[in-house]
Amino acid sequence: MKKISIVIPVYLNEKNLPITYAKLVEEVFPHLPDYELILVDDGSKDASYSEMLKLRNLDDKVKLIKLSRNFGQHTAIYAGLEHIAGDCAIVISADLQDPPHLILELYKKYLDGNKVVLAIREERDESFGQKLFASIYYKLMKKYAIKDMPLGGFDCFLADKQVVEVLTKIEEKNTSLFAQVLWLGFKRAEVHYVRQAREIGKSSWTFSKKIKLVIDSLLAFSYVPIRAISLIGLIDCIISLSYASYIIIHKLFFGANLGWSSLMVAILFTSGVQMLTLGVIGEYLWRNFDESRKRPLYVLDEKHGL
Repeated sequence: MKKISIVIPVYLNEKNLPITYAKLVEEVFPHLPDYELILVDDGSKDASYSEMLKLRNLDDKVKLIKLSRNFGQHTAIYAGLEHIAGDCAIVISADLQDPPHLILELYKKYLDGNKVVLAIREERDESFGQKLFASIYYKLMKKYAIKDMPLGGFDCFLADKQVVEVLTKIEEKNTSLFAQVLWLGFKRAEVHYVRQAREIGKSSWTFSKKIKLVIDSLLAFSYVPIRAISLIGLIDCIISLSYASYIIIHKLFFGANLGWSSLMVAILFTSGVQMLTLGVIGEYLWRNFDESRKRPLYVLDEKHGL
């Protein structure tokens, strides 16, 4: 008999939690051999943790983790995975955008011998801007970082305990947990679904967080950024040498005076390239510094049932 650990990161989900739990009780739990539900409060400022405590009082299979502050979705998932007692773990959102019945489909594929099962989005019931950003992100990841990254992307997945043990040993900051799941390379399968629009509450997945995810993912899994600045530097050198030759020839043979405008253009262009180069190098240096400090990925405030 397999035991399933269901990990749900919680951030500002006080209104969603009772509904999500009710759907799990109705649609999922009766069809599982054994389970535990691990809710991870990622520093919510609303009443999410109070709602989690209520669920814990109703069901002793509900386990709670409270982080000291908001560390981010990926870190909250990581904290939950570190505490599982099941033979496999399933990660799903608390806002019902990923329907709970996906758990049963993932588990069925797991029983077929797959150590990782991904819930791939075929379509998104979201705004045009959200769809566009997601499409660009996953295309960049597939082309420059993780070659087998599904273009629909995924947030919901199942991982065997062996996979979870390897995943939680990585302890890498400023990265993408979902990309790490693919990078590990274990045998996997896929299920496909339509991601629903969020009906209750407002998503905290802001534009700045999305940009950070793009930068973190590309820097963590691709050499393209550092190679790109080398290429840009080479192109800049070629342009600069060509322009210098042009100025010298015109000065020697035609007595031309090209003036300060052309000089300023050359200086500004080269300075821009240098600042871009320093910016990319700075991102890499910051990540090395962040790793070298050996701070924990998260700080645990409370836990119940674990």
